[in-house]
Amino acid sequence: MSLADKKIVLGVTGGIAAYKAAELCRLLVKAGADVKVVMTDAAQRFVTPLTFQALSGKPVLTAMWDAAGDGMAHIHLSRDADLVLVAPASADFLAKLAHGRADDLLSTLCLARACRLAVAPAMNREMWAAAPTRRNLDQLRADGVCLLGPEAGEQACGETGPGRMLEPVDIVAGLSPLFTTGVLAGRRVLITGGPTYEAIDPVRGLTNRSSGKMGYALARAAHEAGAEVCLVSGPTCLTTPAGVRRVDVQSATEMREAVLRELPANVFIAVAAVADYRVEAAAPQKIKKSGGGLTLTLVANPDILAEVAARPDAPFCVGFAAETERLAEHAEAKRRQKKLPLLVGNLAPDTLGADAAELVLFDDDGAHRLPRADKLEQARALIRHIASHLN
Repeated sequence: MSLADKKIVLGVTGGIAAYKAAELCRLLVKAGADVKVVMTDAAQRFVTPLTFQALSGKPVLTAMWDAAGDGMAHIHLSRDADLVLVAPASADFLAKLAHGRADDLLSTLCLARACRLAVAPAMNREMWAAAPTRRNLDQLRADGVCLLGPEAGEQACGETGPGRMLEPVDIVAGLSPLFTTGVLAGRRVLITGGPTYEAIDPVRGLTNRSSGKMGYALARAAHEAGAEVCLVSGPTCLTTPAGVRRVDVQSATEMREAVLRELPANVFIAVAAVADYRVEAAAPQKIKKSGGGLTLTLVANPDILAEVAARPDAPFCVGFAAETERLAEHAEAKRRQKKLPLLVGNLAPDTLGADAAELVLFDDDGAHRLPRADKLEQARALIRHIASHLN
């Protein structure tokens, strides 16, 4: 969806990520958006208003008491806007939003807004993980605020972890679904992605070659289609798609617990390559190498997809089958065994870790082949197929 002629109020709060907001402003204008910038006092310590005035082509508002107009900027700005976007959104500003505080122009216009609100958080990793911040985020989600990011990475403080503001190009990509009624608008989609990791001892474990790329592509495609998306992810090195809420897990048991906590949902897409087995009892200390070999006793992991599909309030369940031979036979048997309306099959050697995939969709109408293509393109096609079933 084009951002051409969309009216966006860009709020900038204090933090070193404010320098990224200048590039974000440039990209929004380049995409055709009409951008008005509002800065807090703290933001002006990092970037000057003149920078944003040059990039947006409009005066920058910085105070409730600006002489221009009738003194009602906090009312008029949002009435005329399609979206208020705060980037970066500091921990302090998120707290203001969650508690309805309105002590400067930006917080006041957010409280008085008559349009959608999106925030791109940016803060130290410990601030991001702090209990008050988690409570504030839960409240903002409940209030319908769209969260874009953050991502994990190097931070200005020298630490590494979650809390880094999304790159401007990713924020822009995450805005399009906010301006359109997609095929999954109003739906809640729960997705599992990546591998699971089953500990043998503190340094060894059982896992697989799944990269998580398909699950993350589906999360992005579902968000683009207007859905509220939660991604329960095993360990990967991938960046969370903009607008998607991510829950990190390690083992199959942790993934099951996270999925059950996130229900109910309208759609459940089980993309994760969940380990079929785990060690019966992981060793508390590293197992020392010996010449006699090592024997492990394995027990079956829970079948998350089958459990969700069997619930009285089961969502529309989509499974994945990564096979090495006789794809159609094994995939259709799995679909019928678990009573799934839709199952996606692929040949594992050609798909695991790759950027592209060839998929076959199995449902009651038969098999539908999606020729090899980029995984995001395939994800978008799969989302359209799911929507056709729902509608």
